[in-house]
Amino acid sequence: MTIPAKACFGALLALSVLPAAAQAQAIPSGPLTVSGGVSVVSDYRFRGLSRSDGKVEVQSTISVDHDSGLYAGVWGSGLPDTPRYGQYELDLFAGYATEVAPGTSLDVGATYYVYPGHRDGAGASDYVELSGRLSHDLGPLSATATLAYAPDQKALGRDDNLYLNLGLSSGIPNTPVTLSANLGYTDGALGALAGDRNYLDWSLGASVVNGPVTLSARYVDTDIRKTGVKALDRLYDPTLVFSIGLSF
Repeated sequence: MTIPAKACFGALLALSVLPAAAQAQAIPSGPLTVSGGVSVVSDYRFRGLSRSDGKVEVQSTISVDHDSGLYAGVWGSGLPDTPRYGQYELDLFAGYATEVAPGTSLDVGATYYVYPGHRDGAGASDYVELSGRLSHDLGPLSATATLAYAPDQKALGRDDNLYLNLGLSSGIPNTPVTLSANLGYTDGALGALAGDRNYLDWSLGASVVNGPVTLSARYVDTDIRKTGVKALDRLYDPTLVFSIGLSF
């Protein structure tokens, strides 16, 4: 996979919001702000694919933001127990976010995907991904363009991966309801379930916020062709994902 061409393509076409584990309230502490949350999801879907095999999982997050724009944190989710990934995923992330123009924000960072329960001999599991995100707000409507790139590394089979996503969200005036839509494109190692190693994913969702509690529902689907093998097909079958989250 040739990154210069894909990077240029991504800069023009990548549009979306990176998935969030839970909405969080901020706890100011001088120049630092601490936020976090915990949620229960009916299915852990990552870029359209189920990482929980369609099972309910608990997810949590905590982050620290500096008023300079620097931030760091950790996000975690339970997983079905397997030799390669164990029973838990930890995403360690850090980056820098700033407003580049009124209503327009830029966010660049990196995420290290870690699987603490990985068993020796099961193959490499941990990998790093770099990302950039450009967001623009226009009234209640928000649009976000995202490009994420994972260089070739052992956990990806000595291959790389590019992910592009276009996301739109809008709050319904005078209500606690927010509607969202996302379209993503995966090309590379993380598209191994697709015959040609690339696929589209999309989702439509709605969320309702009541104080620290957020309820949401999303319809998630991909264009990956069915194989007839249920154990594989259920990983990307269209589904409704429900979640309830508590922020702090």
